[in-house]
Amino acid sequence: MAKRVLVVDDAAFMRMMLKDILTKANYEIVGEAANGQEAVDKYQELKPDFVTMDITMPVKDGIQAIKEIVKIDPSARIIVCSAMGQQAMVIESIQAGAKDFIVKPFQPNRVIEALQKLE
Repeated sequence: MAKRVLVVDDAAFMRMMLKDILTKANYEIVGEAANGQEAVDKYQELKPDFVTMDITMPVKDGIQAIKEIVKIDPSARIIVCSAMGQQAMVIESIQAGAKDFIVKPFQPNRVIEALQKLE
């Protein structure tokens, strides 16, 4: 059975890229969110196996969303997606409960490797 993924990014293009990479690797995209609040709401609704989480987003940023999701489900498997130069925010995300990070622009092999490490 395919692992279920929630893709969170405020940029539709980034969500599309991630969906394409993950779908080709036989992951099922169960939902998308464009900000941290949507991410928390959809996590509760969909109970995905993995979440890919952007850090900088409107309404609620990825770090706050990670904290809230981990409070709901301490075993949540969240992978942070960050741009170069966001090292401090990546560290904060890991401390908040994210399990790994990938850097934009996405390298398909690195994205798949990050998810497979957590399976």
